[in-house]
Amino acid sequence: MNGQPLARVLPLELAVAPPNRVASLFDAHHDRLYRLARRIAPTKDDALDLVQETFLRAARSVRSIPVCASQEEAWLVRVLINIRRDQWRKKSIPDHHYKAGLAATSPDPEATLIAKNMVWQALNILPPRRRAIVVMHELEGLTIAAIAALLGITTITVRWHLSVARRDLSNALQAYTGDTK
Repeated sequence: MNGQPLARVLPLELAVAPPNRVASLFDAHHDRLYRLARRIAPTKDDALDLVQETFLRAARSVRSIPVCASQEEAWLVRVLINIRRDQWRKKSIPDHHYKAGLAATSPDPEATLIAKNMVWQALNILPPRRRAIVVMHELEGLTIAAIAALLGITTITVRWHLSVARRDLSNALQAYTGDTK
């Protein structure tokens, strides 16, 4: 060789072995991806399956994952949301709308549980990308710009999804409670 260290000669993506790359991605992003998956998947097991499938796809195409940490996360989030979107599209049985009504607002634990259940049922009606945007903005407190960067879309698109999602959620919750405001 010419006296240069081997790391300078090899391209950056070859300097890190793919198994180590996937392991480092897992260590760095697993918790965040699981939290997001838990909010867009109906059960804990489905969320774990989503995260597992995301990392399987990452392992299959490790060379296409950006090297920058923030871009890595954005790539993984997009993969996770796309997997959930594919699952949603393949779902052959339509969601059943429950006719449970909201009890009067009180500190009653049962009423709180019913209200939370109704909100999750309403969230399940939303398409996966729209649901993910609502969850990231309303529940996780991410800014519109941060969501746009993670998903690789414009801030206008994020705002549009939020607007449509809020309207759809409002309509769904009114249908559940029987309100005709």
